[in-house]
Amino acid sequence: MNIKFDGKGLVPVIAQDYNDGTVLMLAYMNQESLDKTLATKEMWYWSRSRKVLWRKGDTSGHVQKVKELYYDCDADALLAKIEQIGNIACHTGERSCFFNKISLSG
Repeated sequence: MNIKFDGKGLVPVIAQDYNDGTVLMLAYMNQESLDKTLATKEMWYWSRSRKVLWRKGDTSGHVQKVKELYYDCDADALLAKIEQIGNIACHTGERSCFFNKISLSG
């Protein structure tokens, strides 16, 4: 597996509900967070704003257990199919971070 990290050493990862396919969040990983995710079978991310490694659920208890992990055809993005403990992925308390709908009507 040759993941192509960007110039900052990061790769975007989409977390998707393993059972129903809901896209829950987009975050970033560096090599260390990817290694920890593979070792623990729980999602670890790199915070671009805080510049720290973090395990999803450390403060909220809403851990993400990895069921399957994929990389795209260019090896520059990841898809994690996860079991979301607590059914909340977003820091706002929503199930998914994608709850703001853009109107397509003129």
